[in-house]
Amino acid sequence: MLVLAVVAGSAAPAAADGHEGFTVEDPRIVESSGLAASRAHPGVYWTHNDQDKGAYLYAVDSRTGRTVATVTMSGIGAPRDVEAVSVGADGNLYVGDIGDNLGGTWSNVWIYKLPEPKTLKDQTVRATQYVVEYEDGARDAEALMVHPKTGRIYIADKKEEGGSLYEGPAEMSASGTNVFKKIAATDLWVTDGAFSPDGEQLALRGYFGGTSYAWKGAGKQPEREGRLSVPFQRQGESVTYTTDGTSLMYGTEGARSQVTPVEVRGKGGGGGSGAPSGGGGSDSSAKSGGLDGGLKTGAVVAGAVLLAFFGLRRLTRRR
Repeated sequence: MLVLAVVAGSAAPAAADGHEGFTVEDPRIVESSGLAASRAHPGVYWTHNDQDKGAYLYAVDSRTGRTVATVTMSGIGAPRDVEAVSVGADGNLYVGDIGDNLGGTWSNVWIYKLPEPKTLKDQTVRATQYVVEYEDGARDAEALMVHPKTGRIYIADKKEEGGSLYEGPAEMSASGTNVFKKIAATDLWVTDGAFSPDGEQLALRGYFGGTSYAWKGAGKQPEREGRLSVPFQRQGESVTYTTDGTSLMYGTEGARSQVTPVEVRGKGGGGGSGAPSGGGGSDSSAKSGGLDGGLKTGAVVAGAVLLAFFGLRRLTRRR
């Protein structure tokens, strides 16, 4: 069984869509590895631990940081390394059991689909399990994105030297194997990703930076737009758009972990007319992945200190 929990949103109009940052208060959530804004419940965010604590999705209230529902998924096998969650165009939740901390030794990974509950309460929901393979062999991944218009599923694998973006079949099969095909290279150590609500932008994040892409359609290579303004976090693992597309919400691992909002500049966001179009909270003045220019040097130094403190083995432990 897979347990899911939800984080609920603010009742105040200004925060009704969950634009404010918050602290995840649930003591069970110590390795939040995925994040998705609920469409059915404004201000609610779905999250989960990764493989060390089982496969959990928690619905967290972005006003209080408290878990408001726990959903147990039935009808699936024992999860191995759950790393991502996304809300699909069909209103279903998609959970990516796609991590491989053995370095790509599992011949297949799994995606679970279940309807997003209409009522936030503890309950059991039957899920559909999909078997996934990559056309060029097994790999570790932490980012799963469902396109909000087409419903097609994408996975970005995780490689320190930069990996690839994979596209799933137009129709997923619950009885056969679903082969994901490479459509683009990434130059980022990807820990999560998200599509904008209008489906026109793709945001990919890593530990110390991120990249915004203009989406060009199924089977096509997305166009790189610029760097994402990723906040400095102790172990940045997740990202999702708010439901109106005006902010990106960045999550991290650890007890009482912080979810930090960054306003999206340009199209669909709150930036001025001089902001780059469709920026996804990006700095389009530089086309290489990383942080905003003014913060880059300090972030690199701080990142080096952080790596020394935690150790590379800690950062790579669960891929």
